[in-house]
Amino acid sequence: MYISKLASSSEANILQVLEARRRELATQGKDIINLSVGTPDRSPPEHVMKAVKEASTNPQNYKYTLVEPPALVNAVQGWYSARYGVDIKPEEMLSIYGSQEGFAHIFHALCDPGDVVIAGTPGYPIFFYGPLMAGAEIYRIPLKPEKGFLIDFKSIPSEVLEKARVIISCYPSNPLGAVANDSFYTELISFAKKHNLIVIHDNAYSEYVHDEEPAGSFLSYPGAKDVGIEFNSLSKSYNLSGLRISFALGNKEIIGAFKKLRTNIDYGLSSLDHTAAIAALTGPQDVVAENRAAYRKRRNVFCAELKNSGWDVPMTPASMFTWFPMPIEKMTSEQFCMDLLEKAGVICVPGSSFGHGGEGWLRFALTQEPERLQEAALRIGKYLKDPSVKII
Repeated sequence: MYISKLASSSEANILQVLEARRRELATQGKDIINLSVGTPDRSPPEHVMKAVKEASTNPQNYKYTLVEPPALVNAVQGWYSARYGVDIKPEEMLSIYGSQEGFAHIFHALCDPGDVVIAGTPGYPIFFYGPLMAGAEIYRIPLKPEKGFLIDFKSIPSEVLEKARVIISCYPSNPLGAVANDSFYTELISFAKKHNLIVIHDNAYSEYVHDEEPAGSFLSYPGAKDVGIEFNSLSKSYNLSGLRISFALGNKEIIGAFKKLRTNIDYGLSSLDHTAAIAALTGPQDVVAENRAAYRKRRNVFCAELKNSGWDVPMTPASMFTWFPMPIEKMTSEQFCMDLLEKAGVICVPGSSFGHGGEGWLRFALTQEPERLQEAALRIGKYLKDPSVKII
């Protein structure tokens, strides 16, 4: 039986490998602290769950939706205006089943086989896999810590730019937790116009900047809608990751092309998703501020305890993750993660799973209460004090 080259060359997601081993150890009675998957552990707002519960009793809400209802469009417009100061027209938005799904499909609307997509590395895996599924090639531009993990536009070769169609931006970033400033976005837009590039910006973590004000929107910068769109998600800000509610917003030609393509592969989000989104976006926004404060506290507790344990970790500036350089020698990041799971009962994600430049780094998700994060740090500290483990 023939299996495609794409599928044959694909590897199992490391999160699934780690989860399989976690389950095995759990059945043996071992207490495992899971800091791998970025699924919020905090509850959705009560008013959102109530709205979904009431909507679930209406038989009409179990049919195809096909188009966004006016109430959803109005909710998104009000949200973007109030939160980001951006005016969104109906033809400039499209609801999607999570930003990951959006990145998986949008390149089919923007690229032909052989076209080039520019993506920073390390980066979230779908940034690379999405273009590959559309037959595009990837140019991976290194995101270096000494440059704040920002894209270095001047380092992109001219021969790459001649074939490039799209450049991906993600700030605040996953997995790096980096934040971009105004000058970066101004340069990004100018660069895209000069080289006729489409910008796709992932804005899932704008709420989670720990030591400064929350981040804004790429679309708020002059000229942004001329060159691109951004994905924005309710998964992390409103603790709704399981409902898969995101939006593509921006340039109407890109949104129109994406919308036309999507009519051939799905019939729209469910009415229950619409209900949840409307309730979240138009209701009390306390949950967003509470989440922000919670993740800031978690980062502070986790990093402080690791420092006390002898691992001098950096204070990741943003997101619901921490991104640390490896603390030991002669071990890959994947080996470290598996060893830490086996010996300390703590799960993190190897940096190598985020592409070139990720080896030698580790990502921990702040998806446990502070007490559990403190316990995880104590376990990690004990692990690092093992005579067989050599600290850098």
